[in-house]
Amino acid sequence: MSALTSVSGFPRIGQNRELKKIIEAYWKGNAALEEVRATAKELRAKHWKLQQEAGIDLIPSNDFSYYDQMLDTAILLNVIPQRYQRLAFDNPEETLFAMGRGYQGDKGDVTALPMKKWFTTNYHYLVPEIDAATEIKLGSTKPFDEFNEAKELGILTKPVLIGPYTFLKLARNPQAEELEYDQGLINAVAAVYDEVVAKFADLGAEWIQIDEPYLVLDKEEGDLSLFKSLYSKILPARKGAVKVLLNTYFGHIADAYETVNLLGFDGIGLDLNEGREENLAAVKQYGVAENTTIFAGVINGRNIWRNNYAVSLGLVDALKQVTKNVAVSTASSLLHVPFSTEGETGLADDVRKHFAFAVEKLGELHEVAVLADATDDEKKASAELKANQALFDGTRVAPDSAVAARLAALTPDDFVRQPARAERQKEQREALGLPLLPTTTIGSFPQTKEIRAERAKLRKGEISKAEYDEFMKAQVDACIKHQEEIGLDVLVHGEFERNDMVEYFGQNLNGFLFTKNAWVQSYGTRCVKPPIVWGDVSRAKPITVEWSAYAQSRTDHVMKGMLTGPVTILNWSWPREDITHEQQTQQLALAIRDEVLDLEKAGIKVIQIDEAALREKLPLRRTDWHKKYLDWAIPAFRLVHSAVKPTTQIHTHMCYSEFNDIIKDIDAMDADVISFEASRGDLVVLDAIHDANFETEAGPGVYDIHSPRIPSEQEIEDRIYEILKKMDVEKVWINPDCGLKTRGNAETWPSLEHLVAAAKAVRAKLSK
Repeated sequence: MSALTSVSGFPRIGQNRELKKIIEAYWKGNAALEEVRATAKELRAKHWKLQQEAGIDLIPSNDFSYYDQMLDTAILLNVIPQRYQRLAFDNPEETLFAMGRGYQGDKGDVTALPMKKWFTTNYHYLVPEIDAATEIKLGSTKPFDEFNEAKELGILTKPVLIGPYTFLKLARNPQAEELEYDQGLINAVAAVYDEVVAKFADLGAEWIQIDEPYLVLDKEEGDLSLFKSLYSKILPARKGAVKVLLNTYFGHIADAYETVNLLGFDGIGLDLNEGREENLAAVKQYGVAENTTIFAGVINGRNIWRNNYAVSLGLVDALKQVTKNVAVSTASSLLHVPFSTEGETGLADDVRKHFAFAVEKLGELHEVAVLADATDDEKKASAELKANQALFDGTRVAPDSAVAARLAALTPDDFVRQPARAERQKEQREALGLPLLPTTTIGSFPQTKEIRAERAKLRKGEISKAEYDEFMKAQVDACIKHQEEIGLDVLVHGEFERNDMVEYFGQNLNGFLFTKNAWVQSYGTRCVKPPIVWGDVSRAKPITVEWSAYAQSRTDHVMKGMLTGPVTILNWSWPREDITHEQQTQQLALAIRDEVLDLEKAGIKVIQIDEAALREKLPLRRTDWHKKYLDWAIPAFRLVHSAVKPTTQIHTHMCYSEFNDIIKDIDAMDADVISFEASRGDLVVLDAIHDANFETEAGPGVYDIHSPRIPSEQEIEDRIYEILKKMDVEKVWINPDCGLKTRGNAETWPSLEHLVAAAKAVRAKLSK
C-alpha cells in the first residue's frame, strides 16, 4: 500500500487550449453558450479520468473555471457589485465575463474588476469588490454541480475552494483599499463556508480542500485572530462526516503553523519546495495533532523539470519522524504548468526526459507515494528510482566558458549609468523635442489572424523569408502611418514579427529550448508558452535592430526600440534549477545589454526595456525582498542600460502588480521613464509615487487594454487630471496600460484616438 496522494488542482484550458478557443468563439458570436458548457464538461471529465488512471487518490473538483477561481469565489459568496447585477443578463456566465473583462453593449457600459498577479506566479486573479450594499450569502451551486458531475462518472472528488481568509485579504472596497474586517463581515463569510462544508458532507464528499495561500505572507496584527475567528465557525460543520484539508502553498507558514495545528484540521498541506526548511522546522517544533495528516507538497507545481525522487523521499521521511500520518501532494495547483510533454516531438528524447508537465507530474506523484512506503530493499531494486536518479548525474549540460569570463570581468561601474538621471532628463527633453504629456503606446499592436497566418506559412516553409519580411514591412508601414495620422508622439513599429515578448528573444539567444504546445493560463483565456532555459545564455545575433532601424527610416517621429528585460525573460521562462536565478539573470542582462548598445548605434533614441514581471517574483515575506531578490534583480536591470549615452532615453514597463511597497526600488532601476498598469487599480499607485518623490518620469496607464470596451475621450481626460493631482506635469506620459497585441484593430484605434485627443485637450487647457 502506498501513501495517500493528492493533487491540489489541474490545468483547465485543455491539452489543445480547447477552453480558450470555445470561449473566444462565443465572445465573437461564433459559438453558442451551450457549446461552451459542453466543451467545459468534456474537459472536466477528461481531466478527472486522467488523474483516476494515474492512481491519484484525492482528485480535485471545482478547480475548473471559465475565467478565474477568485472570481468564482466572489460569485459563490454573492460578491457581485451592483453595476454588474444591473446588467441583468439571462445567464450567469455572461455576468462572470462582464466582471472579468468588462462589457459595452445594449445592456450598459461597465469596466472590468481590477486584476492582479496571483502571489508570485504569472497567473492573474480578479480582485473581488465588497461594499456596504454587498449581501454575502451562498450565491452559486458551481462547486456542488461539479462534484455531482464527477460522481456520476464514478469519481469521488475532493472539492477545492479558495479559503475565506485568503479571499478577505485579497478583496478590496470600491476605492481599491483593504477591507475593514468587522464581525458582521467575518460572520457572513464564515456562514457561507459553513453551509458549503455541511452541503458537501450531505453529498458524500470525504475530503474538502480549502486553499489559504495568504497564510504564507507576513502576518499583521489581527491576522491570526481573523483566521481563527473564521475557522472556529467553519470546522464544526464537518460533523464527523467530511474531512477538511487546509492547503497552503508558495511559501512557509512557520508563524501560523501552531495556530493551524491547534484548530484541528484533518489535513494540513505544506509547500516543501518554496517553504521547505521553515515548514519542516515548524512541524518538528510544534508536532502534528493526532488526527491530522500532513500533506507533503513535494511535486513542484511551478516548474517543468523532473522531480528528484531522492530529495522528495527525504522530505517525506523527515515528516515521518514526527507523525505517521503523511500524504504526498503537489506543492501547489498544476494550473501553473503545461498540460503534457506528449506531442513535444521537437524536443529530442534525451532532452524531453528531463521534463514533467501536469500529466507527467501525476505519474511522479504516484511513484513517489509508492516509494515513500517501500522498504530499503524495495527502493534499491526500484527501476523507477534508478532511472530518476540518472537524470541528476550532472551531465545534462556543459558550462559556457565565454559567458563565465564576461561575468567575472564585471566591475561595480558596469552597474551605474552616468550622468545622474535629473541631468539626463534635461538633455533628453532638448534632444527629443517632445510636447508636454507626450503620448505613446507600450509596444505591440494587434496580431491579426492574417499576421499569425503569415508566420505559420513561414514556419511551414510555404513562403520564403524574403516574402515574409515584405509582408511584415507592409504591416509596420501601415502601423506607423496610422500612428502618425492620429497624432501619437513617440511611435513603435508594432512588433508584428514577434510571436511572444519572451519566446521571440529566447529564439535569438543561446541556451534556450522551445515547445510546441506547452501553454499555461495567464488570465482569462490568455495563455502563454514560456521558453525553457536549458544552458548558459548569450546573444546569438542582433535580435531587434533590423526591424527598429527599418521602422525609424520610415518616419521623422521618434521611434521607440522595444526589448524585454532580463528579469522578465527569466521570470516568464522555465528557469534552470541547477544554478541560481541571480546567475541566470546576469547572463541575460549581458545579452540584452549587447542589444541595447546596437540599437543605439542604429540611431534609436528611445529604448524600452520591459520588466513586466519584476514585481512578480518578489518574495512573499518582506524580510526576504532584498537579500533574496531585489539586491540582484535591480542591478541586473541597471547593467543592461548603464553604457548608453545621456541623450538616449531608457523606458521600462511593468504589468499588473502591487508596486506601492517597492516604489523606491523601482526608482533605483535608474530608467528615465516607466509605464505601468494603473487603469484597473484606481490609480492607487500614484499616492506611492507622490510620497516617494519619485524621480523617474512615468506613464500610468490611462485605459485598460485587457477589456474590449473603448474608453471615451472624456473618460481618459478625467483620468489624466487625476494623475496630475499627484504628479508633476513635466514627468507625466500618456499611454495605455499594456501592449495591444491581444486586442483587435476595431477597438485599438478608436481608443488611441481618444487617448491622443484627451492629451491634446489637457495640454491646451494647461497652456492657457
